[in-house]
Amino acid sequence: MELFSEKPGDEGLPGRERAFAMAAVMTSTLMAVFDGSMVNIALPQMAQSLQVAAPVAVWFANGYLLSAAMTLAIFAALATRFGFRPVFIFGLSLFTLASLGCAMSSNADMLIVMRILQGIGGAATLSIAPAILRSVFPGRLLGRILGLNALLIASSTAIAPVLGGTLLETLSWQWLFAINVLPGMLALTLAIKAIPHKPTLDAHKFDGVGALLSATMLGALIMAANSFANPHAADHSLSVSVMGWAALALISGITFVWHIRRIEKPLLPPVIFTSGRFSLAALTSLASFISQGITFVALPFLFQSVYGYSAFTSALLFTPWPVGIVLVAPHAGRLADKYSPSIISTVGLLMFVVGLALLAMLPAHAEMWDIGLRSLVCGMGFGCFQSPNNREMLSNVAREYSGYASGVLAIMRTFGQCLGAALVGVLLAVMVSGTSATLEENAVRMSLWVAVAASGLAILLSLSRLRRHQQRNAQT
Repeated sequence: MELFSEKPGDEGLPGRERAFAMAAVMTSTLMAVFDGSMVNIALPQMAQSLQVAAPVAVWFANGYLLSAAMTLAIFAALATRFGFRPVFIFGLSLFTLASLGCAMSSNADMLIVMRILQGIGGAATLSIAPAILRSVFPGRLLGRILGLNALLIASSTAIAPVLGGTLLETLSWQWLFAINVLPGMLALTLAIKAIPHKPTLDAHKFDGVGALLSATMLGALIMAANSFANPHAADHSLSVSVMGWAALALISGITFVWHIRRIEKPLLPPVIFTSGRFSLAALTSLASFISQGITFVALPFLFQSVYGYSAFTSALLFTPWPVGIVLVAPHAGRLADKYSPSIISTVGLLMFVVGLALLAMLPAHAEMWDIGLRSLVCGMGFGCFQSPNNREMLSNVAREYSGYASGVLAIMRTFGQCLGAALVGVLLAVMVSGTSATLEENAVRMSLWVAVAASGLAILLSLSRLRRHQQRNAQT
């Protein structure tokens, strides 16, 4: 296989070690994606089993998301300081043990604590996974391996709801977590064997102040987004809560930027943003994931509340989206190794916005094949965009900053999806009163048009980096 072939001058690992390291990274990614995709559908059953109210059960999902978001930047910095291997092994070990703890939880408090620990472990692996792939594969194969990684995520996203529903019907919610244990042990063995240990420890102290400010900023943003997404977000008390969290995020964010600009070794070095192509690729990623986050929350309401499909059928209707990614992402990654990643990702965004517009214009009584075809266009567009854009981000920073770039990539993805979900929550809260199906349908369709607008913004950002690239070529 070409991914594991060796050529003179290749950086990274020999072919055999590459295969083991890739298996470790992708297994951990698979676990994290499955975990995030399956738990939400199990919340009602988990609430009933543990005898808690729905608002408490929501924290079975939010605890994971909050702890992961608050620690993404911290682990990216720790990996750059201590090396990828110890941070990845720590995160994978914690995630696997916490998964076992979740499966063995006998009450809600224990489960929430285990989910928080699981989120911390997931952040440690996800924040540096692309950087590890860059470190073990030569640059000539970077687009291909990132495309394969996107394919894996898309495939697991398609399978996860169906597998989760099957486990819930045949076994119990505990198995959603228990299935992580054996793959986690396998991935841990491979990681210990294959991921190289290249410590970069220096004399400078870890930026604890930056870590605290970063965690506060990211955590407050998640809490503000969750408050927005509440179906009663228009209530006065919740509006005050949203404003409070948003104010805390703004203050800590401004302080964080001021702090990292004035110390020698900050948590997140500003120098990585001096590359305009990196910054624009990061903003393009954020806008595109906002769009995807909106769509993934809005479509279940459209499928179930408007069209009357069952939850299981709705999960099947999602399948064409990741199938489209599977069909396109590997080829897009391969092309990005030969041609401009900016051009390929921009073409993908154009296809993505067309697919979103087609979904927003679905007729009142849409056939399943029609829904699937429009979703397939979205998936193909996103698959064409994602891996070239990720390559653009990673390849436009020096190798020693790969961990930071990988962390920024994970943050853009996490917050894009959170903000997208929050926007749907706001539209549903503002536009829907009582149980009017027509108002709910209007809110859902408006959400899809907002997703079109967000992806349109991503196109503008992507086009601006193309112009910047053309101007630079003209000067040289």
